Amino acid sequence: MDKIAAISYNYLIVPSLYIIATPIGNLEDVSLRALRLLREVKLIAAEDTRTTRHLLNAYNIKTSVTSYHEHNKQAKLNYLLSRLEEEDVALVSEAGTPGLSDPGYELIVAAIDRGIPIIPVPGASAVVTALVVSGLPTDQFLYLGFLPRRHGQRQRFLSSIVNEPRTIVAFEAPHRLKETLGDIQEILGERRIAICRELTKVHEEVFRGKVSQAREHFTEPRGEFTLVIAGKTEEGAEITEEAERKLWEFCHQGIGAKEATSRVSKLSGLSKRKLYQAWLNFKKGG
Repeated sequence: MDKIAAISYNYLIVPSLYIIATPIGNLEDVSLRALRLLREVKLIAAEDTRTTRHLLNAYNIKTSVTSYHEHNKQAKLNYLLSRLEEEDVALVSEAGTPGLSDPGYELIVAAIDRGIPIIPVPGASAVVTALVVSGLPTDQFLYLGFLPRRHGQRQRFLSSIVNEPRTIVAFEAPHRLKETLGDIQEILGERRIAICRELTKVHEEVFRGKVSQAREHFTEPRGEFTLVIAGKTEEGAEITEEAERKLWEFCHQGIGAKEATSRVSKLSGLSKRKLYQAWLNFKKGG
């Protein structure tokens, strides 16, 4: 059982805070363990009670729900801690895993300070979901949460990561997407980007391409967006065997240098200058 496996407080079973991941869209993406615990705890602290009740109603779960969000987190914190002295409480966010870019972080830290056991119940995450479908490198990545809302602050923030080599993941609101893409192109340059909209929902969309193409595509953004941006590619990076093979294929297909290097650059993240030099070498070699 979860408590027995996780708690060693003098071998006593004590009240715990369960950090329960919930679906980011499709209600089927909830674990059996999450459903069981949502039934068993005495109280659910929810970032958005409407969204949470929609999930609970779908699975006929009758557990009491209380709101815990950005605007009431200070007022509700002591109340939730007092409940945790006597009984189990589950923390859920509006969607996905609690504690990432939501007020759950403060409750988790306060519970840790009081010696309350914290038990994670993993599940859906928009960050990881977007990353793995992006087509960009996944071995290392930098998660930024929501980008700054104000234009100047956002530009300064992007300037601070302009040399970041790892793949970058960030959230953005639909009404700021167009301006943000403009800032990304201006500060970070013309990079590969994947924009994931409404993940796991009916209108799910994953756009892959260059930043300029994304700006042309999303003329009237709607829904929830996760951005996955290529890290900075070193100009001196060596051409990979896969990139060479692609260039060789395009060369023998009669595709022009500009089109071929553009295609391979989009696929590999390598600089067009470096790829063009490799193209010239192929031509010289016959």
